[in-house]
Amino acid sequence: MDFLLEYLGFLAKTATVVVAALIVLSAVAATSAHRAMRKPPGGQIEITLLNDRLRDMGRAIEEASISHAAAKRQRKREAKARKHDRKRRDKAGRRGRPVEDPRRRVFVLNFNGDIQASAVDNLRLEISAVLASAAETDEVVVRVESAGGMVHAYGLGASQLARVRSHGLKLTAAVDKVAASGGYLMAAVADRVLAAPFAVVGSIGVLAQIPNIHRLLKKHDVDVEVLTAGRYKRTLDVLGENTEQGREKLREELEDIHALFKEYVADWRPSLNLDAVSTGEAWYGQRALDRALVDELVTSDEYLARACADAEVLEVAWVEPKRPIERLVGQFSSVIESTLHRLMDRMMGGFR
Repeated sequence: MDFLLEYLGFLAKTATVVVAALIVLSAVAATSAHRAMRKPPGGQIEITLLNDRLRDMGRAIEEASISHAAAKRQRKREAKARKHDRKRRDKAGRRGRPVEDPRRRVFVLNFNGDIQASAVDNLRLEISAVLASAAETDEVVVRVESAGGMVHAYGLGASQLARVRSHGLKLTAAVDKVAASGGYLMAAVADRVLAAPFAVVGSIGVLAQIPNIHRLLKKHDVDVEVLTAGRYKRTLDVLGENTEQGREKLREELEDIHALFKEYVADWRPSLNLDAVSTGEAWYGQRALDRALVDELVTSDEYLARACADAEVLEVAWVEPKRPIERLVGQFSSVIESTLHRLMDRMMGGFR
């Protein structure tokens, strides 16, 4: 028993050190980010041909079951075919006759949302790059992963996806894990919404949660003065004393935002029974399909693998270079975070 207590004490001390290190590293990262904001933006579009990635993975498995000589001959045949196709294109280009490629293109974008929808900054650039070269026969697939967040931020994200529709391109939203609230606001813009069988979809609702420590401050004789100009400049407050009038006004604002949310979704998915799905609830894959929140149950991997059969599937990402200090902080943060998770798992294991 003494050994167990000593071991738990050691783990608690280690966890404290790790948390302190995380706080320091977070402060350094925040300082670096603040400095970076004052520098002109830089970055580039990176394109990954998913057809090649899929083919390379399949080839690795195939070559594991054949001789080295046979694998070498196969690679030579494929390289010769690619070289012949490249020469044909170059020759046609020199003669002023563009080579018609019967294969359509599928552009894949990834949106991993946080509360502030900060990924919209990259999404807008990726969409601009795609629209600059896409043809009418092309398709844009957006893999949306988000539990929602700020209204204005996710509204901008949905507006960016609406640009794709306004250009006449087919837009598909794929949800592998969760697209709720603001995440679903974005996904609903698509022509088709795909979801994995156990993806969480929906949550067409609005939430405001504001802590209030007024009574605690009063208990310690601390007064807070909140001065406003305008009847409803401030509804509910963290420090001051809240009023029923302020609560009622905030409820009205939430109802109005909810109405806007429903109207926007209805514009893109008019077949939805909004009274049934706008209760703030979220549903898993099949239940979401039953309510017409999604159009098909399939993972993004399966959908894109099928698309590789008759299309060039291009993953598009805007990448900004990181300074050495930012990379170092990121690496240390990852190591410390994983270590902390392991320590917490061991501590929880000791209490089971």
